[in-house]
This record gives sequence, structure tokens and C-alpha cells, in this order.
Amino acid sequence: MKVVVDRSKCTGLGICESLAPEFFEIDDSGDLIQLKEGVTADELAAVEESVQGCPTEALRIVS
Repeated sequence: MKVVVDRSKCTGLGICESLAPEFFEIDDSGDLIQLKEGVTADELAAVEESVQGCPTEALRIVS
């Protein structure tokens, strides 16, 4: 599985960073930096929480 960011929807609020900091970081200019793409079973819960918590629906998990 991997996490995908729709950059046209992302506004850089940083909720994903607070929920899964090993995957997401908001830089000083407010842009999202995706640190990792692949999601392991151990990481899935945090990434799912980030996907669900994204108010702009910019994140999704794909197989």
C-alpha cells in the first residue's frame, strides 16, 4: 500500500503532519512534503487517521 497526495487539494494545514509525522511535513512556506510513500501494516493506522482527518480530502491510500 502507499499514500497518495492530491496536491491540487492540499492547503498545508498540517493535520496529517501531526497525526503521521514520519510521512508528512509542512515546510516553512506551507507546502506539504511527503516523506514516505509506502505504508507498512504497522504504520497503517496512523496513515488512515491522517487520511480521515484531512479536511480537504487530499490524501488517500492505494494498493
